[in-house]
Amino acid sequence: MYDKQGLYDLLDEKGIEYEAIEHGAVYTMEEMEALGLPHNDRIAKNLFLRDEKKRNYYVIVLKGDKAMNIKALREKIGAKPLSFGSEPDLMKILGLEKGAVTPFGALNDSEKKTIIYLDKDFQGGLMGIHPNDNTATVFIRAEDLAKLLKDDGHKVNFLQWP
Repeated sequence: MYDKQGLYDLLDEKGIEYEAIEHGAVYTMEEMEALGLPHNDRIAKNLFLRDEKKRNYYVIVLKGDKAMNIKALREKIGAKPLSFGSEPDLMKILGLEKGAVTPFGALNDSEKKTIIYLDKDFQGGLMGIHPNDNTATVFIRAEDLAKLLKDDGHKVNFLQWP
């Protein structure tokens, strides 16, 4: 299981450039914005979803200022009806607590059942996400994140979202 320091060590080991900024725990996009971090327009909103049969789990990563319509997302990705994953599932599958959802959590999914969708608007630039803990934000190139997750055996797709 990768905790915050374990994730930093992995990124260093893989030679992936990133900038980590430590801060107090945050739970909402409003709290993130209030921190006044650099690259504030590149902060991601992360959602943990599941299908109705609990066969597929998803981490959806959108630019922070975008709204999510779960029904429209379901149609776009061709999934069965979606709902938010439970806190016990979040801990069991991604090793994360509520408020710390991040695509990095997929590295803790040993069964590789989590599918990651990254907002296409992050392509070619940085994205700000938690390092498996909501007391820091890591700025990393979207393509580096996608490669890291794919190399770990996960399905990663870029999604055009309004």
